[in-house]
Amino acid sequence: MSRLEIGAKAPPFALANQAGKTISMKDFAGERFVIYFYPADDTPGCTKEACQFNDGRAAFRKLGVKVLGVSPDSAEKHVAFRTKYGLTFDLLSDPEKKVMTSYGAYGEKMMYGKKVNGVIRSTFVIGPTGKIERAWYGVRADGHADKVLATLSS
Repeated sequence: MSRLEIGAKAPPFALANQAGKTISMKDFAGERFVIYFYPADDTPGCTKEACQFNDGRAAFRKLGVKVLGVSPDSAEKHVAFRTKYGLTFDLLSDPEKKVMTSYGAYGEKMMYGKKVNGVIRSTFVIGPTGKIERAWYGVRADGHADKVLATLSS
């Protein structure tokens, strides 16, 4: 797994959101945004992380920063997850894990003491020029959205 360094050009993406609309990096040209990768909708850690990003939406909006969540789940699962928890940001589907892999957010990881291939919970702040401003790998779900906000606010 290769990790992205600060200052590197963010890998381009074009993925379907929960409504089947393609969202691409080009949609954010000239804007700062957060893209985070998570394993699965409606699991304890992923729910906590998504809800905390959602709870911080006013603060993110005030900073002019949009948030995108990406998992291998289908649009249908994303719709159910957003509805169940009142999530207001786009969730993108990466079933083939190509975008995740390009960000270093999919690969070998340790789970319960065993090496497995899977989604590596990761978050990136991408700046207005399309460069990585901040990268977190192996994120702890609880409290992470606040760390991202603190970084954006400083």
